[in-house]
Amino acid sequence: MNPVDFNGLDTAIHGPLRLGIMAALQVDGALDFTTLKKRLNTVDGSLNLHLGKLEERNYITSKKAFVGLRPKTTYKITPAGRKALAEYIQSMKNLIKHLEASA
Repeated sequence: MNPVDFNGLDTAIHGPLRLGIMAALQVDGALDFTTLKKRLNTVDGSLNLHLGKLEERNYITSKKAFVGLRPKTTYKITPAGRKALAEYIQSMKNLIKHLEASA
């Protein structure tokens, strides 16, 4: 079996919080900041940091609006983000297959 290429892992997705963001947006569609924060059980600063990194890579987009007098930011996965997530998942499947074969 070919060795696993760890250098091919997308580090923008690899972290648990970023993977959680991408998975949530893939499964549920657009989600607002508060919903993501609750779903991922994290704090504002950490979530903001990871959302920013994913947005820099064009894996997600954000839309800012006001609901009454309160700001509301909604995030959505982009086609590039869907592709990157699918490639990441395939890399993980290959790793699992390799590990199971060596057990």
